[in-house]
Amino acid sequence: MKINLPAIIPVFPLSGVIFFPKTNLPLNIFEHRYLALVNDCIKSNKYMGMIQSKKNTSDIYSIGCLGRITDHRKTKEGRMLVTLTGVSRFEIKTEINNDKIYREFDVSYEKFLEDQKPAIQETMVQEKIKVIYEKTKEFFKKNGLLLNWSEFEKLDGDQKINTLAMIAPISDEEKQLILETIHVDSKTKVLSKIIEFYLHKNSTNKITLQ
Repeated sequence: MKINLPAIIPVFPLSGVIFFPKTNLPLNIFEHRYLALVNDCIKSNKYMGMIQSKKNTSDIYSIGCLGRITDHRKTKEGRMLVTLTGVSRFEIKTEINNDKIYREFDVSYEKFLEDQKPAIQETMVQEKIKVIYEKTKEFFKKNGLLLNWSEFEKLDGDQKINTLAMIAPISDEEKQLILETIHVDSKTKVLSKIIEFYLHKNSTNKITLQ
C-alpha cells in the first residue's frame, strides 16, 4: 500500500552518512539548527530527510532518504538522541525559500515507489542475495567487522542489501551509487561488484607483499 508522504520536507545534510529505507539510523543532534529541525518534526508528522553533502562544499546530492522519527530523548546537556527509521528514497526537485534556520526541499518519490511496496520474494533475487551474503561475510571478517548474522538473517531481501550497503567499509561515493540504484536486483548487482573489487584488491595486495 502506497503511503501518503510529504512533498515538502526538512532535510539534514550530512557528509559521510548514507541512509537507506528499512534501516534504522541513530543520530546525536547538538547543532542549534538541527535541534530546531527535529523539534519541529516531532511536533508535526515526524518525517525528515537525510542526504549526503558533498565534501568541502554546501552542495548536496540529489537523492536522499526520508526517515520517520521513531524514538527520541533529550539529554541533560541539551542534545537530542534520535532514532530515524528509513521510509523511502526521494529526489530533490527544488529548494524551498523559507525563513527557518534549516533547509527544506520540494521532493519527489516517483522513482522509488518500490521502497513502499512489500518485500520482494522472487527466487532469482533471493539467490543473488545469498551469494552476496557469503561474499560479505568474508569481506567483513577480513576487515575485522562484527555483525549479528543470526539477526541479519531475519531481515527481508531489500533490508539485507540496504543494511550491508549502509555499514560496509566502502567509500561514501559507492554507498551513494547504491542508494541511487532503483531496484533491489540492480542494487544487489552493484554491491556485489563493489565487494568483489575489494576482495580481489586485498588478495592482490597480499600477493604483492609476498
